[in-house]
Amino acid sequence: MNEALLRSLVPSVLGILVRRGADFASAEDAVQDALVKAVSVWLDDPPRDPKGWLITTAWHRFLDATRADSARRRREELLVEEPAAGPASEVDDTLQLYFLCAHPSLTPSSAVALTLRAVGGLTTRQIAAAYLVPEATMAQRISRAKRTVSGVRFDQPGDVATVLRVLYLVFNEGYSGDVDLAAEAIRLTRRLAASIDHPEVAGLLALMLLHHARRATRTAPDGGLVPLAEQDRGRWDTALIAEGVEILQAALARDRLGEFQAQAAIAALHADAPTAEETDWPQIVEWYDELAELTDSPVVRLNRAVAVGEADGPHAGLAALAELDDSLPRHAAVAAYLHERAGDLATAARLYAEAAGKAPNLAERDHLTRQAARLNSTRR
Repeated sequence: MNEALLRSLVPSVLGILVRRGADFASAEDAVQDALVKAVSVWLDDPPRDPKGWLITTAWHRFLDATRADSARRRREELLVEEPAAGPASEVDDTLQLYFLCAHPSLTPSSAVALTLRAVGGLTTRQIAAAYLVPEATMAQRISRAKRTVSGVRFDQPGDVATVLRVLYLVFNEGYSGDVDLAAEAIRLTRRLAASIDHPEVAGLLALMLLHHARRATRTAPDGGLVPLAEQDRGRWDTALIAEGVEILQAALARDRLGEFQAQAAIAALHADAPTAEETDWPQIVEWYDELAELTDSPVVRLNRAVAVGEADGPHAGLAALAELDDSLPRHAAVAAYLHERAGDLATAARLYAEAAGKAPNLAERDHLTRQAARLNSTRR
């Protein structure tokens, strides 16, 4: 059973059912039913035309469900007649599905779940496991999302920026359960890049590849975080780095800069440095300036303060940090790092402990706690 093939066919099969007249929620349920049947049937009798088989099976499931629902009898009369069996249409509705699943009326968590289900072809159980929530909870979230978008016209133009934000949310979830969401986000972004010629789509793909290239070195064997400067660069995936840089260069050459291209440029400069000491920090500061102009994000300015501290010294970094609200997430951690660089170990230790108390996850909390303990033991 080729699970990857099954999942890759989901968007186009779902799109065809919607174009035939099925509402999105019913079409998506029918496609999932067809996938379940394929798992049991294809082992012994794989079809010559997998896509055509899925379309026919899902369409029959949809018709059966429609006939069984008395409230939909009038709609059944209006459904288009099923075409004769034959090779499946090559029309690909994947792009419209991306837009539909990232509809502005959905919350970010619902958009992510619906994208993984309808475009990624994952089961509700897989998505629930990846997000560490009960399957029933995820089923309710997906059902609400499907109801929300069911009335949206399938041919309406979508917002590429919203789709990219949803895909980046998926990527940043990383790995849990039996689904590698970072790898899944890269797969979906590759498909999006094949469907639309847009420099920011390429920028996001490049950014994902460049970050993913360092994945194996981000954590120690005990699960602890390994800062960028301490990672074993010999273990970085050079093939992914080369691909990411090539995609990024082609996107930047189009002179339509966006935030994901700017982020990817920063990641590329980190990846290009043979050692942490050889990082081109002045150029990274310049890219953060570009990114701040594009986004006006305080988080970007927080990261810029770190880069300024590396390029121009810790006191310059602290001066940049002083312009920002100290209630920002990770503000205390950045301040601790810069104070340590400046030689003020007492203040740094206090700020590391403060940052640990505000850490968003256990791994980061443990890392910051160890930093505080390290400085406190040094000062004794």
